[in-house]
Amino acid sequence: HVSDCGRKPKYSERTHTDTARKCSIQKGSAKVGKTSLIMSLVSEEFPDEVPLRAEEITIPADVTPERVPTHIVDYSEAEQSDEQLYQEISKANVICIVYSVNNKKSIEKVSLVSVVPLILVGNKSDLVEHSSMETILPIMNQYQDIETCVECSAKNLKNISELFYYAQKAVLHPTGPLYCPEEKELKPSCIKALTRIFKISDLDNDGILNDSELNFFQRTCFNTPLAPQALEDVKNVVRRNMMDGVKDNGLTLKGFLFLHTLFIQRGRHETTWTVLRRFGYDDDLELTQEYLFPMIKIPPDCTTELNHNAYLFLQSVFDKHDKDRDCALSPEEVKDLFKVFPYMPWGPDVNNTVCTNEQGWLTYQGYLSQWTLTTYLDVQRSLEYLGYLGYSIIYEQESQAAAITVTRNKRIDLQKKQTQRSVFRCNVLGARGSGKSGFLQAFLGRNLQRQRRIREEHKSFYAISTTYVYGQEKYLLLHEVMPDFDFLTETDLSCDVVCLVYDINNPRSFEYCAKVYKQYFIDSKTPCVVIAAKSDLHEVRQHYSLSPHDFCRKHKLHPPQPFTCSTNEAPSKDIYTRLTTMAMYPHLALSDVRKIKTSHLQCIVHARLRCMCACNRCTYCLCQNLLKLELLRSIKAQLRTVVFNRHMAQADLKNSTFWLRASVGATVFAVLGFAMYRALLKQR
Repeated sequence: HVSDCGRKPKYSERTHTDTARKCSIQKGSAKVGKTSLIMSLVSEEFPDEVPLRAEEITIPADVTPERVPTHIVDYSEAEQSDEQLYQEISKANVICIVYSVNNKKSIEKVSLVSVVPLILVGNKSDLVEHSSMETILPIMNQYQDIETCVECSAKNLKNISELFYYAQKAVLHPTGPLYCPEEKELKPSCIKALTRIFKISDLDNDGILNDSELNFFQRTCFNTPLAPQALEDVKNVVRRNMMDGVKDNGLTLKGFLFLHTLFIQRGRHETTWTVLRRFGYDDDLELTQEYLFPMIKIPPDCTTELNHNAYLFLQSVFDKHDKDRDCALSPEEVKDLFKVFPYMPWGPDVNNTVCTNEQGWLTYQGYLSQWTLTTYLDVQRSLEYLGYLGYSIIYEQESQAAAITVTRNKRIDLQKKQTQRSVFRCNVLGARGSGKSGFLQAFLGRNLQRQRRIREEHKSFYAISTTYVYGQEKYLLLHEVMPDFDFLTETDLSCDVVCLVYDINNPRSFEYCAKVYKQYFIDSKTPCVVIAAKSDLHEVRQHYSLSPHDFCRKHKLHPPQPFTCSTNEAPSKDIYTRLTTMAMYPHLALSDVRKIKTSHLQCIVHARLRCMCACNRCTYCLCQNLLKLELLRSIKAQLRTVVFNRHMAQADLKNSTFWLRASVGATVFAVLGFAMYRALLKQR
């Protein structure tokens, strides 16, 4: 009995340049020529003397069409037991069952119980003039595991190489997972996989693959474009066989599926398998772990963000599915976007985590914010989602890991007093009912009236949106921490800035904030801000030894910031800009720099930029903002005072001396202004 057997390699090893080891076991009745087939393959001539069993043979990768090493294992009833046979079969990738075409009894003895692909081999075809296919066809139709049947001759070397080529092909490109011979159609799992591939390749989401998209698909899978005539030939084949396979001179999903059915029916399984494996599928038509979760190293105290190319890709995905061009995704458009996913990744809480329009639909900014949040909190899930969308394929990257930027250690940012990060986390702590949820929702532009429409089960403990700090767009992520003072986790304490929220109308609300600060943040380098929530209500005295203002003064914190979301319009976002600024420049609010005068510190941290053209990015705006900074105004006033005092005290000085000194003062002022302007540009 000749059998081909071997260890099943990983998906990442299963390619045409594969170095993984494949094996084949040959099995069959005695005297059918199993060993002769192996020896004829190796020596390329018929052996004069044939042993009972051939030794295990390895065919190198460079002499096989599929570039895969192949182990060939022989079996002999005379030397081996059934138990040994079963052990070899359990390690096999494919089994070649050999029978003699001139011996009907050897055909009847063929046993076909297997969980791996089978190849039927009719040997000794040189001894008969007729074919055994009529006898074999009923057996092939009965058992789905049979990949093909090959008639050969070990004596005159007919189809010997083809036999082992088909054995390799049965392993690398099996028919079973793709096609149902009885129904003569693709299996549901294959249709599902090919449908996802079609939707990813349909870059404009119009339901057809135009010539440009077909060429992109061809280059992606086979590294070569199709000539214009070849494209027309493909579409003509579909037109002749299907009424709705071609539309507007493009290939529809039905036409795409028909082409792959045709490839399989004509024995070109490798074409479909090449496509499937390029898009991340394994032999069971499941996306592999290597494809969905590529390796990415994240050192301690570092965060993960999407890079520029990732945002461009996500923008193209948004534009692809925003069919009505209203810069928002309706529920139907969101479902269409996630059709390439095996499940719905976003629940109703997402609409309360990011910005939406008046209808509650995800805006473009909200869509990008949700991706930013996912990447920051769970980068593995973000990699998985990008894999479903085909990022590495569309952008021709090795993996989705190319879409991720790992930021440097936060301690280095503190030492250098600057950061290149784009996402900053603010943990919001406070007693129950203090207004934390309202503070989060106000960041998304929702006043108290809109917040009351949110269902309890759809509430979110996160809110993320963009703010502008000195002309730079940054993401601020707010996280509402559950008010359990005794069980604050490391995640609850790990952030860039802390918000301590208390209700000015509740006399026991501030006590929680004071205890949390003294327990966890008094010696921390994390900036803290106290928020006096519900400032539209009557302020009552807090039942604590110190008033909130005295507490902040004692611990050198900024005074409590009044806040309310009970407004007719969207709540003010000034406080969120301040929080982002403090997260970006924590050294300006830490104890080691509290020697700076309070007025100057407030000028720097709380400077509110006023922009003439409202873009906050151009050079004109930066210059205007520079001239209007309170710190610059104070320096200017001090210079004027110095000049004026000197003039009054020394009125007897000659006019020339006075104007000389005034000129020196003006020069100093100009130098300082120019230096600050350069500093702002450097921060950009």
